[in-house]
Amino acid sequence: MELSNVTVDGVAQNVAVTTVGGKSNDTENKANGTKSTENNKLLYGINDNPPWYLSIFLAFQHYLTMIGAIVSIPFILTPALCMSDEDPNRGIIISTMIFVTGIVTYFQATWGVRLPIVQGGTISFLVPTLAILALPQWKCPPETEIEAMDDDSKQELWQIRMRELSGAIAVSAMVQVILGYTGLVGKILRFVTPLTIVPTVSLVGLTLFEHAAETASKHWGIAVGTTAMLTLFSQIMSNVAIPVPAYRKGHGIEFRPFLLFRLFPVLLTIMIMWGLCGILTLTDVFEEGHPSRTDVRLKVLTNAKWFYVPYPGQFGVPSVTLSGVLGMLAGVLACTVESLSYYPTVSQMSGAQSPPLHAINRGIGTEGLGTVLAGLWGAGNGTNTFGENVGAIGVTKIGSRRVIQWAAFIMILQGVIGKFGAVFILIPDSVVGGIFCVMFGMIVAFGLSTLQYVDLRSARNLYILGLSIFFPMVLCKWIQEHPTAIQTGNETVDSTLTVLLGTTILVGGLLGCFLDNVIPGTAKERGLVDWANEMPLGDDNINDGTATDYDFPYGMETLRRWKWTYYVPFLPTYKLQKQS
Repeated sequence: MELSNVTVDGVAQNVAVTTVGGKSNDTENKANGTKSTENNKLLYGINDNPPWYLSIFLAFQHYLTMIGAIVSIPFILTPALCMSDEDPNRGIIISTMIFVTGIVTYFQATWGVRLPIVQGGTISFLVPTLAILALPQWKCPPETEIEAMDDDSKQELWQIRMRELSGAIAVSAMVQVILGYTGLVGKILRFVTPLTIVPTVSLVGLTLFEHAAETASKHWGIAVGTTAMLTLFSQIMSNVAIPVPAYRKGHGIEFRPFLLFRLFPVLLTIMIMWGLCGILTLTDVFEEGHPSRTDVRLKVLTNAKWFYVPYPGQFGVPSVTLSGVLGMLAGVLACTVESLSYYPTVSQMSGAQSPPLHAINRGIGTEGLGTVLAGLWGAGNGTNTFGENVGAIGVTKIGSRRVIQWAAFIMILQGVIGKFGAVFILIPDSVVGGIFCVMFGMIVAFGLSTLQYVDLRSARNLYILGLSIFFPMVLCKWIQEHPTAIQTGNETVDSTLTVLLGTTILVGGLLGCFLDNVIPGTAKERGLVDWANEMPLGDDNINDGTATDYDFPYGMETLRRWKWTYYVPFLPTYKLQKQS
């Protein structure tokens, strides 16, 4: 790291220059419009390539950051699929999620939006998933009836539901593919205002509170302890540095400060509380069969395969129904809005240029393509930008694209190790419930944080906000408790309306969008002025033919020679003809 004098907007500034292998990347980044305010804090920028051994360590850190969130999804999904806690196929579902996450993450970072982001399973898809599985035809039979089934019948019981979800996810995600690769996303988002985003995102966490309560209630002491410890590590002790030994050439072994609690609060919390449950199991404080015992699902680990390569259609050919597709579309739209809000943030954190329109189009299209693959593979979930990993970039100051590519490789490798996925099923439910209380709460907070752009002194805005959050919780709860209430005489129409009106994020998002675009209000009052500054969706900011952070790794010279590529909205040469 060295200081260099550069000129930004006509003002000479001293900024820190990141050097790798004796070569500085700062000059090139400045020429391309990189944000100096972030670059002078980065250890590695978006185009920097740390040594391979360091890249692997940093990649494993990203892997550990996302693994806590991704393994929590099956704890809600598999019971709704009528799958028993001891079913080893729960481990296969986790492995499939990790495997697909690796594939989509690599493609997104290399050929998609080309920002250092991780794509993986998302809780946003659980809301429409639970609405679909609440339909009369998909509700689980009584526990006594399931126990009386043979193994083949039990397997078909959950696989037929997984096939329904797989088809709904894959087909609905094609909408996201079309929105991205055709460039329609920029036009549609002009109607997606902050008062649309708030109910859409916050209702994801609010809707799942019953599942958090059910899981935590397996042992409130462990659940509350988990929440308290996670709060201690992530908030109170986040700046506490732990001295760790490190070797430096010419100096030998020396101790360096390491922000352990800031980097791995979730992992540390799970390990400690899991260990505490293990001690309480060994001492028989938890009696035999107690849901917080660490050996209650040991059969899952012993029956899991050592190596298993997930493949498309592994649970059967996906089925497609109108109600399932339209219901799952709510999750697709919610993920689209959420990912779009992350792109400018990640570009600043990694020292990259502001994302141009072609990169945004490509990122959303690639995310949709990843969700299609997740559906076909039978992950039971879609893909979305991981907020946890976005935060990790801000904490570690490592914005290298190469690190994320290494992380994707680790995910693919771990996805084929069957025992690895099964290990996470052994985490006691009460520990997971404590994590849920924090995780779902953070999702609510992330949605509400968008209110910073709107005028909260406006009675108009408060009316829209209150109605678009409270009314969906009332309506959708009633619909889910009375799934046969809608009787039009057509079973397909009944199922479709039941799913749509039972999905809170869809009802809340549409209601907020409709009211905000219909009720009169100034642009400043609605938050459109500040939101436009945060999320610019205009023409590409760099179109002079020079290399940018969002160019493809190969083939750019050929693309620039082909004039027709200037009209393709997801190619880096898009709209180049305007300055020709």
